[in-house]
Amino acid sequence: MRDALDATPYDALLLLSFGGPEGPDDVVPFLENVTRGRGIPKERLKEVGRHYFLFGGVSPINDQNRALLDALRKDFAGHGLDLPIYWGNRNWAPYLTDTLREMVTDGRRRILVLATSAYASYSGCRQYRENLADSLATLEAEGLEPPKVDKLRHYFNHPGFLEPMIEGVLRSLADLPEEVREGAHLAFSTHSIPHASADTSGPVEDHGDGGAYVKQHLDTARLIADAVRERTGVDHPWRLVYQSRSGAPHIPWLEPDICDHLEERHAAGVPAVVMAPIGFVSDHMEVLYDLDTEARAKAEELGLPVRRSATVGADPRFAAAIRELVLERAAAESGIEVTPCALGALGASHNLCPVGCCPARAPKPAAAGADSPYA
Repeated sequence: MRDALDATPYDALLLLSFGGPEGPDDVVPFLENVTRGRGIPKERLKEVGRHYFLFGGVSPINDQNRALLDALRKDFAGHGLDLPIYWGNRNWAPYLTDTLREMVTDGRRRILVLATSAYASYSGCRQYRENLADSLATLEAEGLEPPKVDKLRHYFNHPGFLEPMIEGVLRSLADLPEEVREGAHLAFSTHSIPHASADTSGPVEDHGDGGAYVKQHLDTARLIADAVRERTGVDHPWRLVYQSRSGAPHIPWLEPDICDHLEERHAAGVPAVVMAPIGFVSDHMEVLYDLDTEARAKAEELGLPVRRSATVGADPRFAAAIRELVLERAAAESGIEVTPCALGALGASHNLCPVGCCPARAPKPAAAGADSPYA
């Protein structure tokens, strides 16, 4: 690493996220953005949006991104890293294309992208890269010169991502009644995706049963469970489980579902469960509804004590991890030898998504990869 905190050749960081509605009138238009091209009727979208209406039509994700932006800016400023940070969403304001247009107008020519998804998958990586390519094509059609865009590597096994989750599990265990604490089971939860998407996630060499998506989550879960054992002296049994399934019922998705898993653990005599949403960067709607509402209701029905541990959110250690990843990538792009920071068995992920990594259902241009039309 260079002595000074220098992000050269990059002149800006873009926080790229999913987006979410910020009021009842936003819910259906937001879902229309998410499902564009699938021909889903508006009445069906209203039904799908019932989760949002339970929370006043507001998704927490935008406020959580604002908090992360604030944490990143404070961390960068506190460490003397002079790198402006912008924010754009795939499906709601501030829209990605508008933000990239602003960045070009501000003279930004080499942009590094932080996606709010830590793992490899089509929806968690390649689709973000497709959205980037779409937006860059729009700018080009408007007569603007598209900037060069790179994406930060997957950070699922960075200590700054792991440590807040380890502490969250420890706090949740400590909050359980003492008589059930030692026997508590750890359920590490992430978003379910179709088997076909999981099996082709990551580089081609990782394709197979569950692909990189499952391998990376298992490695994360194992690291957290091992850390909990080391700090408590108790070896809690654990399993990777899934939530937030959608789509046609005849298409196989990753299982077990968290609610089914709670039933199975209760039937097996487990006295308590800690649900740890390791697949999510912040407490957005899938966490608030699928875990805090639906899974908690199932646990209450069973009489099973449960706790839900925290996501990393805007934790200062996560902000520091992003700073380290920015400097790591900047040094590598400048030809400086760096040792990537990563824990676990899988090591640091690739900087440049290779050809065949998390392929789309239909071929579509994607930026920030080896097959990018915007080199």
